[in-house]
Amino acid sequence: MRTFYLTTTLPYVNADPHIGFALELVQADALVRFWRSQGNEVFFSTGTDEHGQKIYEAAEKAGKSTQEYVDYYANEFQRLKGTLGLSEDLHFIRTTSPHHKLAAEEMWKRCMAKGDIYKKEFEGLYCVGCEKFLTQKEIINDLCHIHKTTPQLLKEENYFFKFSKYQERLLEYLNRSDVVIPEWRRNEAINFATEGLEDFSISREKSKLTWGVPVPGDDTQVMYVWFEALINYISTLGWPEDAEGNFQKFWEEGHTLQMAGKDQVRFQSLMWQAMLMSADIKNTDQIFYHGFINSGGQKMSKSIGNVISPYELVQKYGTEATRYLLLRHVHSTEDTDVTWEKLDEWYTAGLVNGIGNLVARVMKLAEDNLDAPISPGQPSNPPGFDNAMTSFDFNRAMNSTWEKIGLVDVRITEEEPFKIVKTDPLEGSRIIGELVHDIYDISYMLESFMPDTSKKILYAVKENKKPENLFPRLAEPSREGSSRRG
Repeated sequence: MRTFYLTTTLPYVNADPHIGFALELVQADALVRFWRSQGNEVFFSTGTDEHGQKIYEAAEKAGKSTQEYVDYYANEFQRLKGTLGLSEDLHFIRTTSPHHKLAAEEMWKRCMAKGDIYKKEFEGLYCVGCEKFLTQKEIINDLCHIHKTTPQLLKEENYFFKFSKYQERLLEYLNRSDVVIPEWRRNEAINFATEGLEDFSISREKSKLTWGVPVPGDDTQVMYVWFEALINYISTLGWPEDAEGNFQKFWEEGHTLQMAGKDQVRFQSLMWQAMLMSADIKNTDQIFYHGFINSGGQKMSKSIGNVISPYELVQKYGTEATRYLLLRHVHSTEDTDVTWEKLDEWYTAGLVNGIGNLVARVMKLAEDNLDAPISPGQPSNPPGFDNAMTSFDFNRAMNSTWEKIGLVDVRITEEEPFKIVKTDPLEGSRIIGELVHDIYDISYMLESFMPDTSKKILYAVKENKKPENLFPRLAEPSREGSSRRG
């Protein structure tokens, strides 16, 4: 048995949960369930990032206290656990919690003691959306390259982190071929480091930003939101108070994996790793970056009206179908275009006409023609399934499952056991028994992706009975989804 630690990023609570974060959650949950199915112990964590200027301003605009505002959105993200069928023991950390603030202060003190934090006056272009001062490389046509907004010219006296000091060590860290998945994101991180790392600001003046964690020993400054937020990856394990408990077991001695979106490479693979080096804490073993979900060829935006909410997905298709749609039809590492029409097509083809129809056909044959449930024995995964999961290639693992579903369908069509069983009951029963065993294997392949569907199929095999309709047909394909756009 091995010990694994897996964490998602922490979404910023200035908006409702979006489909991109739902993707990250179900990818993480599928991997956690797969690791556990192999007998491993796993610590699984997520949470919410709740400090910063954007949140302070959004709360003011909403006419709420900042704490009331973040409490509301934290609850909206916590609800995803049940909505998406995530593992029961998923840990949820909030960066406004007293424990996390204590951890942030300890990290600051360690980096300061190492001589890696210093104070200087600085003038630069600040992007509220990024919550940071921008480098010249991040400004295109006088606009922030991410938010396409005009940054503010600010002059402040802030604390800086000696990022440049860790350039060579970071390149050594990134030299491992499997430290970042996929490979092109590792190359991206290497390019960032090779081009030269600039020391970065890690605080703001409290007079200009009150909603943040105070800097130890300087009540005129608060920590940058992303600096203290990154520390959640170890504060959720009880660090620093319980350094010999879960932190020692899962971070220091276990295999650590962080999941993040492709826009997080600099933060996760460089800045956070340099902070860990400064604090003499083990670096993250692996970081996996997924792509973005677009809609209709454009980035999802409320102003365009093409935003798809995970709650809308579950309302229309159900929890299990939502997991299927995200894990099979959204590419594991590249951007994917998603529309309601495509979702309808994927749901109908893969679930209604695919696994749902197959299970109904096979278990109806078994119920009508087998005297007792079969004893299927040890389930078997097809070649490449385990390798796909250990490579975080969720699409390939799911596709191998549906390839098996297709093969079973073909066998039924070609051999026609429903006819054979009438003329040769012994031979017909043998074929039907083998088909039930195939269904049994498929249920185990679905265990990490669609756990409730897996249980329903296993129960049907055990009872030798056709289950209730697993995936009902859509009443009005595409129109129902279209009515909820925006």
